This record gives sequence, C-alpha cells and structure tokens, in this order.
Amino acid sequence: MTRSAVAVLAGLLGLLACTSRSGREPARSCEDLVELALPDTRITAATSIPPGGFSPETPSPPFVPASLYQSLPAFCRVSATLTPTRDSEIRFELWLPAEGWNGKLMGTGNGGAQGAIFHYAMAGPLQRGYAVANTDTGHSGEGSDWSFAVGHPEKLTDYAWRAVHEMTLRSKSIVARRYGRAPRLSYWTGCSSGGRQGLMEAQRFPEDYDGIIAGAPANAWVPLMAHTLWVRQAMARGLPPEKLALLHEAAIAACDGADGVLDRVVGDPARCDFDPVRLRCAGAAAPGCLDAAQVEAARAIYRGARNPRTGEPILPGPEPTSEPEWAAYAGAFPIGANWFRDLVFADPHWDPLSFDFDRDVERARQLEGGSIAATDPDLGAFVRHGGKLLLWHGWSDGLIPPRSTLDYQRAVLAKLGSAAASDHVRLFMAPGVAHCWGGEGPYQIDTLSALERWVEQGQAPERITATRPLEGGGTRSRPLCPWPQQARYRGKGSTDDETSFECAEP
Repeated sequence: MTRSAVAVLAGLLGLLACTSRSGREPARSCEDLVELALPDTRITAATSIPPGGFSPETPSPPFVPASLYQSLPAFCRVSATLTPTRDSEIRFELWLPAEGWNGKLMGTGNGGAQGAIFHYAMAGPLQRGYAVANTDTGHSGEGSDWSFAVGHPEKLTDYAWRAVHEMTLRSKSIVARRYGRAPRLSYWTGCSSGGRQGLMEAQRFPEDYDGIIAGAPANAWVPLMAHTLWVRQAMARGLPPEKLALLHEAAIAACDGADGVLDRVVGDPARCDFDPVRLRCAGAAAPGCLDAAQVEAARAIYRGARNPRTGEPILPGPEPTSEPEWAAYAGAFPIGANWFRDLVFADPHWDPLSFDFDRDVERARQLEGGSIAATDPDLGAFVRHGGKLLLWHGWSDGLIPPRSTLDYQRAVLAKLGSAAASDHVRLFMAPGVAHCWGGEGPYQIDTLSALERWVEQGQAPERITATRPLEGGGTRSRPLCPWPQQARYRGKGSTDDETSFECAEP
C-alpha cells in the first residue's frame, strides 16, 4: 500500500471513529449535498436560497397570497428524483433552514391526483424552523389527471403510498448529512389526499412519523370516487347550481340555533333533522323554491351513495350546510370521473351518468385492490412506536363527507380500545368549515402546535383554538373539541371569543 493510500485510509478511519463517538456525521454545505450517493436517488440540485428569494416555477393556487414566499427565511433547496422501480420517477423537494433548524422534519401532503410539488404547503413549516419535504408522488400533471397510471401499475403504487415513504426515508438521510445529525422527531401534515397519505403512513409505515395530522382524509377510496358520481347523477336529475344557495340558507335556518348561538355556524349538523321538502314549491316552479325532482335530488345527496339493489350504504352523504361545494359536481367532477374513465373502464368515451352503483362499485374495488385506500383501523404498530394521530374534518365539507372520517375513528376505537385510542388518536370536528379551508366557521386551525405539545410534552389536546377574520375587522375564535365533545356556550361573554365556550358531551 502506498504512503498516500495509507494516509487516506487513516483519515477515513479517523472520521468513522469520530462519527461513532459523537453519533453524528460531519455537516455538509448546501451545495455539497448534490454529491450525496443514496439508494435509488439522484439529487438534481442543491441551492442556497436567500431570504424572500424563492419563486415557484409554476403558479400557485389563487388562495395562496403572493406574500407567502416573500416572507420565507434563507434555506437550502434540495431537488431529487427517486427510482425505486424501473418505471418510477418520483420527484421531491426538501427545504432545509439555513439557520435556526428546530431539529425536526416535516412531511407535507398534497391533493387530488397530485402531479406537482406543493411548494405553498412547505412554506409554513419552514418558517417554524422545520426541514420540510413534499413530493409529486411520481408523475407530472394536473390534479385530476390519472392517465399517468394507465398501463403503469408501479406508478399507481408510487402515487398510492411508495412515493411518500421513499421521500421520507431519503429526507431523513439528507437532513443527517446537512446538519450532522438525524431529525429528533418527524411530523406529517396534510388534508384531503394529504390526509389519506398521512393515514397510509400510520398504517403501512408506523415508524416513519412520530406525529401525524390528517385532515378530511380521502381514505375510503372507491366509495369516495363513487360518491362523486352519486352527487353528479343526483344533480343531473334536475338540481341546478343556482338552487344550492337556497338549500344552504334553509339548512342554516333550520340548524343554527341548536347549539345555543345564532351565528350561522352549526355545531353538529349530523344532529339536525333538515328535510329539503320544506322548500318544495306550493305551486308552479319558482326561483325561491324546489320542485319535486329537486327535493328528491337533494335528499339523495344528503342520504349518501347506496347500492340500489341491496340498499347497502356505500359512503355517507354530506351534511346540511355543505351545499355550496356541491357546485363542483354540476359537471363531471374530474378527480372521480377521470379515475373511473381511465383506470376502471379504460374508455375515453365513458359517460359518468352511466355508472351502475351495484355492478360498477364492485368492479372498481377489485381493480383498486386496496392499494390506495387507507382504511385499516389497526394502528397498533403506530401506537407501539408512540405515534400520535390528530384527525380533523370540517362539518360543512361538501367534497369529502365528514361522517366517513367519523366511521374511521369508530373503527379505530373498536380495534384499539378507547384508552389506547384516546392516548394516540383524537378526532376534532370543525363546525362550519368546508373542505380543508373556508366556510362559515372558524377555519384557521393551528393543529400543529397541538400536535407538538402532544408528542413532545405529553399534553393530549383537550381543545384546539380555531379562528377566522370577521367582516369589518376583528376575529372570531372558537374551540374545537375532541370528538364526541362539542363546544357549548357558557351563557355569558362574547360569542366571538373561544373562552366563552366549554367542551362538553353532547
């Protein structure tokens, strides 16, 4: 062995000894991360971004303020592509704070069929000091485009669960190389498809995350896709979008006072016996009433998708006060319609109105094979890991019926037992909140602070404060309570102040 080779070997042995003694790897600069060699991974870029210097390559959704990225701190932006199979091409990004890393990793979800990295979902955790990751789940495209999976079963598996898991493993490795130590805790947050991704992690890979926030999860996959067609067919039978505001106002009028406060926010719409027949026209059809066909269409939507032959429920329907979001089904709701068209029927001319809720649901279940669904209530391994799962759902969600999440929570309770479930899984229902955001109720919900206290301090969330800005200024705050508790007005104090409410059994 030459003298130079001996010197190199001695240096390597010394480095390994140092790493072994300290439990850390030497930290690397941001730009050096591009040279990392990780399994099935190609790091395509590692770039230092100055404060306020990030601008996404693709436009953000309309609800994302332009100022969001301007307020970001300096960070290292890592872009990578994962190829766990020959047909995989999973892109993900990892943002690493240049200063003030809190020692934790945050995985973030996205929505629909994905097909893009959701940069706006990464901004908030980065500002809180997290290293934060997001993936396109293995393809590029619109959020309702399933053509990527036609003839590509591995890409569908990437979408279903593999992309998030592989992103999580590689992100932990990159974090360790950047800072010289692995993250001490890992969290997940997502809503809709992001909520489904979080449940999938808890069920399939219980050691990936210590805490998971799963909002309005799209976890009952085939029933949910069938639900989109059920609402579409009901509206096609004569319920036009312009009647939805009428239904909405009638539902609020019927249900609002049940919680003791008249504020257009219904505490528990599932307990409200609202029947749209009260809007039936006394005579000829008119703008301010519903004809007989429209009444029956609305009833069918509230009732939920059912097998017409057996009467078996397929998925619960949405609740009264969810009506504005039904407008998404005035035409073929593309996430569901395109999934059936491309992956179930493989027919570009397939008509969503031809869907048979007896024969076709079973066909879809057989083809999906449970790979996308995240409905397994056995969270025993996640509990043994010490994981905490915070579920939440808006009561006025018109896209994913909230009782589907209640059904999952009940199944978890039955499987784990009430004590273990209470220690590790809690559900918070958000009155008046639509799909993941917006609605009549307080929709700004800091679930992350509640989860951090639960995981890091052992303080299980007994209430979570939700807020919303009021017209004319000011803020309304209300407590969200662990299900089945509900917020109850104490009888004095401002009804716009959450301290005027207590969490109590219904």
